[in-house]
Amino acid sequence: MQPQSQDEQQTWQQPPQAPAAAPYQASPIETTVPPAPTELEAQPPDDTVVEPVDMSVADEDASNPEVMIVDDTDEINEDDASVLRWQAAEYVQQEQSRPWFIGLGVVVVALMAIAFFLMKSITFMVLIPIMAVALVVYVKRPAVIHDYTLSRKGLHVDDKLFPYDQFKSFGVLSKDDKHAIVFTPRRRFQIGHTIYFPEEVGESLVDMLATRLPMKEVKPDMIDNLLARLRL
Repeated sequence: MQPQSQDEQQTWQQPPQAPAAAPYQASPIETTVPPAPTELEAQPPDDTVVEPVDMSVADEDASNPEVMIVDDTDEINEDDASVLRWQAAEYVQQEQSRPWFIGLGVVVVALMAIAFFLMKSITFMVLIPIMAVALVVYVKRPAVIHDYTLSRKGLHVDDKLFPYDQFKSFGVLSKDDKHAIVFTPRRRFQIGHTIYFPEEVGESLVDMLATRLPMKEVKPDMIDNLLARLRL
């Protein structure tokens, strides 16, 4: 084997070098500008009609009191709408004079004597003055003022409702300057209702009740006459 020359040995020892890269050059960016619309393209189609808004009409409707805006969320239920409203005492309070209290005392003493001497009942004798005191407290208490409302459902006394189908008829009682409506119950043993009303609502009240219940003549019964005489 022949020895290699010096040039061949240098070529064998040095690795081949990669070719140098060419410098980077940015390519120019081409921008495309769309052409401007022509006069025909800028106009709306022939079937589109643009009408100007007359603001004077809107201002006129806003200032016109006859124009009413209805809100569907605030619908009023006619069944719950009140028709007539008033306030009155639950009963006519009588004034007890001095002779009334003197007469009550005489009656109490007489009953106590009967209970002790004739009936021989001490318990009943003690009970008589207690009942007399309770009677005085009852007649001297102030009358409660009720809120009455007549609606399409019936008669509302404060928060309690009395439907029309509970009554058979009604009547009007008037004495001096006091006026009352007497409702006759439909059931036999049901207690009737007597409500008082001021004179200014009397005509409207009677007309509204007459459209729903028959009106009949009513008179004070024996108990009412007795209580009136005793001023209770």
